[in-house]
Amino acid sequence: MSDTPAPSAAAPGASSQPSAAAATSLAATSLAAKAEALAAKAAALDAADELADRRALFALDDASVYLDGNSLGALPRHVPERMRDVITRQWGELRIRSWTEGDWWTAPERIGDRIAPLVGAAPGRIVVGDSTSVNVFKALVAAVRLLDPTDPARDEILVDATTFPSDGYIAQSAARMTGKPLVPVDPAELVGSLGPRTAVVLMNHVDFRTGRLHDLPGITAAVHEAGALAVWDLCHSAGALPVGLDAHGVDLAVGCTYKYLNGGPGSPAFLYVAGRHQAAFDSPLPGWTSHADPFAMASDFEAAEGATRGRVGTPDILSMLALEAALDVWDGVRIETVRAKSLALTDFFLECVEAYAPAGRVSPLTPAAHAERGSQVALRCAEAPAVMDALIARGVVGDLRRPDVLRFGFTPLYVRFTDAERAARVLGEVLAAG
Repeated sequence: MSDTPAPSAAAPGASSQPSAAAATSLAATSLAAKAEALAAKAAALDAADELADRRALFALDDASVYLDGNSLGALPRHVPERMRDVITRQWGELRIRSWTEGDWWTAPERIGDRIAPLVGAAPGRIVVGDSTSVNVFKALVAAVRLLDPTDPARDEILVDATTFPSDGYIAQSAARMTGKPLVPVDPAELVGSLGPRTAVVLMNHVDFRTGRLHDLPGITAAVHEAGALAVWDLCHSAGALPVGLDAHGVDLAVGCTYKYLNGGPGSPAFLYVAGRHQAAFDSPLPGWTSHADPFAMASDFEAAEGATRGRVGTPDILSMLALEAALDVWDGVRIETVRAKSLALTDFFLECVEAYAPAGRVSPLTPAAHAERGSQVALRCAEAPAVMDALIARGVVGDLRRPDVLRFGFTPLYVRFTDAERAARVLGEVLAAG
């Protein structure tokens, strides 16, 4: 005989379904339980994070959650003091002597060598200077000039159809200047579009809208199999994940330094030239600092050796040296460790969004598969502009890609799992409030 009491009979005409108020109470209790569990999980993940001590190196506080490092990285705390020395002593006291005594002249190559391990390049293959757009132009035109002139049928430049607008504008101009047709191709169809007419391919490693990571090793190999050259834009991958430029045989690459490398607003970009191409690399923008003997002031141009050929004019020393100082935060950090935390952060954020966001209000654009994900999460949301405004007002800083994409960038050096949980929780609250 069971000891369980029999259920009491319902009053005649009473509904067996819970009232709306009871259902709301149950939902609130369930959400509170989820929040407690996710907060505990975030704390445990932060406690086990081997990069946790890096956050203290940045000018951040707990008043807000900064998830826009995929647009502008946070300021490393020591940079202002370093720049005071650059401005007051090097510029203020040494003045022009700092080109030699302050090592200003060698900064583009020296800083390039500091970036090189983060993107899998050997020393001497990266030069820093100019903007990403300028370097895309150099790389594309130089790639065309590297082609075999006895193969005139190889005449098409293929470009990622979803590329960042500036890359597309530059590619159009480079195509006009070199007389090559420009063919926009969906990244998913790129490999199947390669053929005997393909000359150069310009691809983004990570899609700036969705955070999709494209297959750099596989695409580069397919481009080479087709007899063409591969140029990669690393703006959304440099400093966020392993790239392997040398290992995967990339021909030319460019990248910015103000996102995951935390170089500061407008910090100079970088240009990678594979070792096998350096002797023949012919920049469309030869300048006096890329001359073999710059101070000879000769009327005829003779290119310097190595990646120095990618230089143009006088380096932007203040921005250059701010970037150099900022790179100190990478000392002792393995990019593989960064990638592991990035994937864990984005996995956890997506888990929290699923728990907190009202059903049907947002949907992930960023792929779930790790092999296809960069270091950001993009969510489609019909009310994206208003939602992002509300998030920022409540201390969660992401950004917007019109018309309907919320972007959240996860910089593993300083973003915590507790930040990811808080951001998703506030997003859920904003969506629930309408």
